[in-house]
Amino acid sequence: MEIRSVKGSDYYVISPLINEWWGGRQMSDKLPKLFFDHFQNTSFIAEKDGKIVGFLIGFLSQTYPEEAYIHFVGVHPDYRKHGIGKRLYNEFFNIVKKNGRNIVRCITSPVNKVSIAFHTKMGFEIEKNGDKEVDGVSVYADYDGPNQDRVLFVKKLVY
Repeated sequence: MEIRSVKGSDYYVISPLINEWWGGRQMSDKLPKLFFDHFQNTSFIAEKDGKIVGFLIGFLSQTYPEEAYIHFVGVHPDYRKHGIGKRLYNEFFNIVKKNGRNIVRCITSPVNKVSIAFHTKMGFEIEKNGDKEVDGVSVYADYDGPNQDRVLFVKKLVY
């Protein structure tokens, strides 16, 4: 498997797959093309035999000079549990460190138990100051708008 930086044309391959990879959930509108054009140095594609099997879209925070943010990650359902997500995250962590950053943030929906488990396993901590709990997890209600609750994660990178 090869990990490479994204390019603008990858959007046209990935965008039609997103809702399918998420089991029919409407998710593709959360990843506009601008991410593929403007965050190529911090976003990655996993390919196996020339086929895209995973991606990570991330960026260095413009507001917080010590932080980076992972916006969107996906792994093809047939390739999950093969370490692809972990490799993509580690590639991002390496770029973050090279840029002198030591904090990585990301969010997920409280219904995405797989994502919560993955991030916890990857060493992320759930931010505890949410205004409600769902299944024992701190959640920020309406974080992304009405009825768009989110779990917030933070990871401190060690050099």
